[in-house]
Amino acid sequence: MALAGAAALIAAWLPQVLRGRPLSVPIVLVGIGVGAFLLPFGLPKPDPINGRELVERLTELGVIVALMGAGLKLDRPIGWRSWATTWRLLGIAMPLTIAAVAVLGWAFAGLVPASAMLLGAALAPTDPVLASDVQVGEPTIADEPDQDEPPEEDEVRFALTSEAGLNDALAFPFTYLAVLMADKGTNPARWLVEWLAVDVAFRLAVGLVVGILLGKLLGKILFHRPDGREGLAAAAEGFMVLGATLLAYGLTELLHGYGFLAVFVTAVVLRRSECRHEYHRVLHGFANQVEQVFTVLLLLLFGGALAGGLLGSLTWGGAALAALAIFVIRPLSGLVALSRGHDDKAERLAISFFGVRGIGSLYYLAYALSEARFPGDRKLWAIAGAAVLLSIAVHGILATPLMSRLDRRRDGAVTSGAERSG
Repeated sequence: MALAGAAALIAAWLPQVLRGRPLSVPIVLVGIGVGAFLLPFGLPKPDPINGRELVERLTELGVIVALMGAGLKLDRPIGWRSWATTWRLLGIAMPLTIAAVAVLGWAFAGLVPASAMLLGAALAPTDPVLASDVQVGEPTIADEPDQDEPPEEDEVRFALTSEAGLNDALAFPFTYLAVLMADKGTNPARWLVEWLAVDVAFRLAVGLVVGILLGKLLGKILFHRPDGREGLAAAAEGFMVLGATLLAYGLTELLHGYGFLAVFVTAVVLRRSECRHEYHRVLHGFANQVEQVFTVLLLLLFGGALAGGLLGSLTWGGAALAALAIFVIRPLSGLVALSRGHDDKAERLAISFFGVRGIGSLYYLAYALSEARFPGDRKLWAIAGAAVLLSIAVHGILATPLMSRLDRRRDGAVTSGAERSG
């Protein structure tokens, strides 16, 4: 309790201290976790193998709260062209990342095909929990009375936020594919039809439909009443966002759909309801605070797992694969996806590089390992842990200076354009 309390206070204080510095709160929290569990306090070392159910539940809750917060941040209307960067990252970069990690995991890290596929699925999503430094901020509200829409976000932050919101759900079909391979073998004839019909088409459709319907319903409840008076938003209670998150996730899972997808879609659709209303900031603020609580707890436990030997099963091949996933596979996949349709080279590089790996990767491993037996489970945890640690360190150090440089470059271009127009 003392450790958790101290870490929470530090997490609330650190953003002010680290503002503008090449260091992030997650790096410090992981360091605190490592130090605390190495000291002679008698704290039991967290073990993701023996404590798999606890890891699964904590990471699950952390991810869904982050997904709701990510959806509520986005001000841009949904559209094929307006979200073109996102669709390219999801449709091209993500499958390429999964395939590359799976092939290298099988060829060089000594993983069997099912375990290699699971690792590819786990390391594919951009994490909504730990990527806050490269995401959009709180919801913006239209400034002028005649302005229907709030100002749009910059492309880099928008792409990384929307990608993180959607690919945590879209990694699930590949996780189920790994489970089917572990249960039924690698022969596609044994599982291909079931996988395409149930795990891809049906589960995605359920998540999408529930998210859209629930988002619209919540929008009416919060902002409208049949008698024409203001809805529940007048109460300005932020905890309603927690109810919306749990309802969207739980209902979709009961219907055997993808709850991650439903939560994010619910948030995006809700954000489009009365987008000028200040209550969106109240909802996002509460979601952000709950997300911070889970982030502190999970990063402390991740640090404790590192201190307890999480990387003990890491081989040279596994370490190389973790580094390749962060520094080569994701950036190259992103550049291939954005080679057309996005003209700004610096923005393409930033979007491709900042594919932060984190809590979502740990959730997918915990979930799949509870559903089927995968050979080399400790090796899987070691490779994923190394990749998450690398991502926290490298992306955390580089996020502030590189994003600040992009902001200055963008502001300079806007100023120059305004001068030429004048």
